[in-house]
Parts: sequence; C-alpha cells; structure tokens
Amino acid sequence: MNRADKAASLFNDGFNCAQSVFCPFAVDMGMERDAALKTAQAFGGGMAQMGETCGAVTGAFMAIGLKYGRTRADDDESKRRTYALVREFVEQFRARNGTIVCRELLGCDIGTTEGNRIAKDKQLFSTVCPGFVRDAVIILEEML
Repeated sequence: MNRADKAASLFNDGFNCAQSVFCPFAVDMGMERDAALKTAQAFGGGMAQMGETCGAVTGAFMAIGLKYGRTRADDDESKRRTYALVREFVEQFRARNGTIVCRELLGCDIGTTEGNRIAKDKQLFSTVCPGFVRDAVIILEEML
C-alpha cells in the first residue's frame, strides 16, 4: 500500500487529517506509529478543530520538519531548507485547492457549533476532506 492509500485508510478509520498525512511519512522515517499519531492529534480540523490551517497541511509541515528540520540551533542551512520546502508545499497545495485554511476549504467554520453541524450535514469530512489528505500526500511524495 502506498502512502496516499495509507493516509486515506487512516482517515477512513477515524484519525484526523493531520494524523493521516503525518503518520505514513513519520513511520517510514523511523518514528513509532503511536508517537506519530499522538504528535499530530492536536492539529486536526484546522488546529484543534478551530478551522485555521488545514490539518492535512500541518501534517505535511510536520513531515517536512521531521525529515529536514534542524537539531542544532546554529544549523541555519537546515532551517532555510525546511522553511523553503514548507513554502513550496503551500504554493502547490494552494494551486490545487485555492487556500490552506480549513474553514475556507470547507466553506464553513467547524470551530463553531453551527459550522460543525453544517460540515456534518453536508458530509464534508467524508466527501471533501479525503481529497485534501490525498493531495497533501501526493505533493509531499513529489517533494521529498
């Protein structure tokens, strides 16, 4: 099973968008599955279901950081490379989807009771969000 299929499977199993994107990459880079899922938990639904930056996007940011992030404060090259890759990811995700903001992607603010109800009534989490998860994985695979 490729990473996009693994991410889709995680999402279909009930994990959030950030967990679904981050986990397949993190496991391939040596992180334990449970640690990867716990690390990404807070970023789902636009960061703790606040409708901000899409969890599929933040999951990708974490994967980029895990692969290229710096471990020494004076490693400016790793810092520059990581930031450049994040910006490139955002550019590609926006080109595909128009924005990286969860509430804009969904057309409702899931950070509110009303917005969450709308998203559930329209089944956005099962019809729209899987595409964002898959897009994030595909873009990451091309970049990494």
